Amino acid sequence: MSTAPSQGMGKYVGIWIGLICIAGIEVLLTYRGFSTHGLLAVLFILAIIEAGIGLAYFMHLKYESGYLVWTLVPFVVFVLLMMNQIWPDAYRVASLRLLTQ
Repeated sequence: MSTAPSQGMGKYVGIWIGLICIAGIEVLLTYRGFSTHGLLAVLFILAIIEAGIGLAYFMHLKYESGYLVWTLVPFVVFVLLMMNQIWPDAYRVASLRLLTQ
């Protein structure tokens, strides 16, 4: 595991301010009255960008070797797909009535 190069806090504060600006843009877009599907697509893209920046800089994945990233991403996708297979059961169980007698 490589270590992050020693840099001042200025870079991280700038990235943090950029993330706050993206979040502000998301809030402004929700009040503009766009169609639901278009707004959902734009907000989803902005959320992916925010997550990527957060992973790269605040979790220091930018400074790791490519092997870690290319082994981490497929496992995360696998876990999300498996969670997607379990969620319908959770909704089904929530709609069942409890037998009290």
